[in-house]
Amino acid sequence: MTLKTLLAGATLALGFASGAFADAHQTKVGFVYVGPVGDGGWTYEHNQARLAVEAEFGDAVETVFVESVPEGPDAERVMSQMALGGADLIFTTSFGYMDPTINVAAKFPDVKFEHATGFKRADNVSTYSARFYEGRAVQGHIAGQMTTSNVIGYIGSFPIPEVVRGINAAYIHAKAVNPDVEFKIVWAYTWFDPAKEAEAASVLIEQGADVILQHTDSTAPQAAAQSAGNVVTFGQASDMAEFGPFPRVSSIIDNWAPYYIARTRAVMDGTWTSTDTWDGIGAGMVGIGEISSAVPAEIKASAEALRDSLADGSYHAFTGPVNKQDGSAWLADGETADDGTLAGMNFYVEGITGDVPQ
Repeated sequence: MTLKTLLAGATLALGFASGAFADAHQTKVGFVYVGPVGDGGWTYEHNQARLAVEAEFGDAVETVFVESVPEGPDAERVMSQMALGGADLIFTTSFGYMDPTINVAAKFPDVKFEHATGFKRADNVSTYSARFYEGRAVQGHIAGQMTTSNVIGYIGSFPIPEVVRGINAAYIHAKAVNPDVEFKIVWAYTWFDPAKEAEAASVLIEQGADVILQHTDSTAPQAAAQSAGNVVTFGQASDMAEFGPFPRVSSIIDNWAPYYIARTRAVMDGTWTSTDTWDGIGAGMVGIGEISSAVPAEIKASAEALRDSLADGSYHAFTGPVNKQDGSAWLADGETADDGTLAGMNFYVEGITGDVPQ
């Protein structure tokens, strides 16, 4: 056999080997969670989406996750370890991970990052969020008609625009169906702390609230309301249907799976680019959990009509006339809020008492 023949055979063998290696390459996708996967709310739904990625791609994808990661320097450590461990794509799933994501992404330009609910992007950092305020509008519509005390309690996590938007949307739509409604807001300053969340719910119930809305992630407020008796609640981020048909009468459900699958596929086929995504009920990113039998039929029907109008775009959750808390004009009759204002919302609408913490 000539040297030329040997070299040709070696080249062919290497070609087959490299092709087999390329076919066997797994895309590694990491997930950084602010709470435990069993929180029953926010992190639970992100983890359900991770499992959907595994189901969609099978052995072509490996996923890894770290749960209960504090929003601070430790988040940078976790993200860096994922990148060093070979992650091709990393989802960082809480607002407070924004700066850590940007910092780590700058050190790993070949890794793609997806940050949930933030606004800072880079060539290898995309942002994504859901229009949760659409779901809050539906909850407010139901809550305003379910309360008999006319006091609705709201458990806020942190006073960031996402949470303030939700409070405003719920209040506007509760007030539209019940002019006598009053909101009482307790800030828990946590995303997930069952003890604090239960305490916040109990405080609001003691203050006369017979409906509790929450923008925190555990089911503790549901349990507190169940113990109290005649108090209506709504699931947050996940269905929390185990507390139905009462006190939990409906829910906001975060459906991240289609987005996570699409973005993983984009990394796999080389089409990933840095983008900003903000979808709502119409795109399926925000779901409204089943409205239970505890809600009168006419209220259920009107809530479903509101949901459908938000979904098809015939109605916007922030439609004037709406004033700011100080009475100054914000939206004229029929005018709708622009995304820029909503993205940075740091004020209450007229009728809500108390200040947005700074």
